[in-house]
Amino acid sequence: MSPLPERFTLLQVVPRLDIGGAEQTTLDVAAAVVRAGGRAIVASAGGRMTAALIASGAEFVAMPVDSKNPMVMAANGKALAKLIRQEHVSIVHVRSRAPAFSALWAARRTATPVLATYHGAYKAKSALKRWYNGVITRGDMVIANSHFTREHLMAQHAVDPAKVVVIARGVDLTRFDPARVAPERVTALRERWGLKPGDARVKLLLAGRLTRWKGQLLAIEALARLRERGQANGVLILVGDSQGRDGYVAELEAAIARHGLGGQVLLPGPCEDMPAAYLAADIALAPSLEPEAFGRTAVEPQLMGRLAIAADHGAARETILPGQTGWLAAPGDAEAWATAIGDAIAAGPERRAAMGVEALARARALYAVQVMTDATLEVYSAMLAERGPSPR
Repeated sequence: MSPLPERFTLLQVVPRLDIGGAEQTTLDVAAAVVRAGGRAIVASAGGRMTAALIASGAEFVAMPVDSKNPMVMAANGKALAKLIRQEHVSIVHVRSRAPAFSALWAARRTATPVLATYHGAYKAKSALKRWYNGVITRGDMVIANSHFTREHLMAQHAVDPAKVVVIARGVDLTRFDPARVAPERVTALRERWGLKPGDARVKLLLAGRLTRWKGQLLAIEALARLRERGQANGVLILVGDSQGRDGYVAELEAAIARHGLGGQVLLPGPCEDMPAAYLAADIALAPSLEPEAFGRTAVEPQLMGRLAIAADHGAARETILPGQTGWLAAPGDAEAWATAIGDAIAAGPERRAAMGVEALARARALYAVQVMTDATLEVYSAMLAERGPSPR
């Protein structure tokens, strides 16, 4: 990793600091800058992760950068420019579209290098929407969180390929480490899920918000088809927060009842201990109906030595090697998912364990949070070296 220049100050701009991939990456990079001897400032409307940010040594500035109101965005631009000048900010890193308008204006106003991370495969059904999405690409550099994301943004926007770099999201290896999870944590989770000691069924874990595009209904349908084939030795655990989607939860419960899967599909609610959750399962499922720009729920289980079956699109094609570290199944195809799950179950515990060893080694090499933060700080150093001192 290239050392950061003296008196380096990073300003990240992110709408909110609630749970999410962009938010976690913001915290990870801020902590890395502090460890490297720099200052890390985050401008955000705040949220549940604010305390963790401050505990890392970073600084928090409350600002309504989550707003899409043009007047508020204009005011944010002026406030950010003032902050950049006062704190002698070296680089501005923006992580979402709405605040990018304010951050880009402020960075240009103060002659400060600016880059953005393209965190998702943003959809655009009109030229106006494509223009709005394209604000992420108008800085000095763009970070794409997967090769899939890079291909998407290159197809959507007129961007110089030389200014787009791929840096995959990182996962905290101190948290997602099988050796650090006490057996009692695993036992406690299984009890909470309603699984009795000695339950020999293959445990299939689908972790994610209870929302349609995450594919919970598809997984239920696949399990029903497996039972029709005489493969009824699996139990599906749908771990996740409904976030008020009571209607969708009712649909899930109706599908479970309709297929006669009571006791074979569990809805235990959200889970705070995901490392233990993956160890409590045998196989992880990531059946997203839309392409994932990165997809932590296909990577995190591999770091715990568990195999993942993911939809065959998006970044899952990068994070899973079919037949070696997991399986891929056709998106939205219940029959294909039944076959993939059936193959994973039929592989048996010994082959799954051997594949899990390979999956863990590959994921640690490619998706460790330090790999991501080192690469990001390298980009910062390169940008400053190329640009030289910026007058305020």
